[in-house]
Amino acid sequence: MSLNKKINVVVAGATGYVGLDLIRILSNHPNVNIKYLCAQKNIGKKIQYFDKRIKKNLPKISKLQNVKWKNIGVLFTSLPTGESQKIIKKLFSFTNLKFIDLSADFRIKNKKIYKKYYGSEHKAIKLLKLSKYAVSEFVKNDIKNKKIIACPGCYPTSIQIPLIPLLKKKLIKNQNIIIDSKSGYSGAGKNLKKKFSHKNIYSSIQSYAIYNHRHRSEIDQELSTASKSKVKYVFTPTLIPTFRGILSAIYVDKNKGVTLKKIHNELVRSHKKNHFVKILKPNINIGTGNVINTNICEISVCELKLKNKVLILSAIDNLIKGAGGQAVQNMNIIFGLKENVGLK
Repeated sequence: MSLNKKINVVVAGATGYVGLDLIRILSNHPNVNIKYLCAQKNIGKKIQYFDKRIKKNLPKISKLQNVKWKNIGVLFTSLPTGESQKIIKKLFSFTNLKFIDLSADFRIKNKKIYKKYYGSEHKAIKLLKLSKYAVSEFVKNDIKNKKIIACPGCYPTSIQIPLIPLLKKKLIKNQNIIIDSKSGYSGAGKNLKKKFSHKNIYSSIQSYAIYNHRHRSEIDQELSTASKSKVKYVFTPTLIPTFRGILSAIYVDKNKGVTLKKIHNELVRSHKKNHFVKILKPNINIGTGNVINTNICEISVCELKLKNKVLILSAIDNLIKGAGGQAVQNMNIIFGLKENVGLK
């Protein structure tokens, strides 16, 4: 793609946490022209009403029905699950239009699993088969010709980036994996109070959905695909009283003859060309401080006193690497740009 050519984009779901961070990134992208910002409410308002960090003069909030699609290159959908599939189904015939979906609508390939976790029938089964689930680091040669890109959830992103290379190489066992993921409360969206009745939710620690978190569906799908067999794990998501960031502590069993050094070296090898994955020296304590407001995934591999156990720490910003930043990274790959353009 010519560096002088702009990609005309539309953002649907512009005023949610993810939508706002996505817009902030896109507004500073040298190859992007934001043509429409869409939402169901607050029509006619400037985006700065919702996020003063966005400095650029952008189109006011409008309804998606008012978009003129002829010269649009990408529609980003940051919508509640169930909404994106309806919109993409209606617009799929526009030849030059790509869809980058940040909802769960095109993540799950099995329609029965989708219904089990999301409570409704999928309304675009034929399009589901044409979409590609895209953790950016693993699909660089697979998404350039795809029309629908399904961006992963935030928890699965933090989990898959370290685990998939190790499962593929069979360096770790595919059972007895313990995943303890802590997330800032923005991960639960703007309707946090409706989801959690606890009056101190913004100043307390709260585990939730320990048996049926929706992200389990894609964790199951992708880890088992990498392992070529069913992966057995425990996943405990917890909200903590900070706005953004995820730290996943992942406890795994080494396979026979595997050392911590071998696990560390494989992660270094697998991600050496991945601009946004930083593998630290072994046994380094990490948090979210270095990754907040970036598209980086920071990983540390730590030895434990328990025999054959290893702790893998993985930190991301849930709204950027776990959402809007990864969406832009996928856009860059699709259009042949350097994947770090417009990102940090």
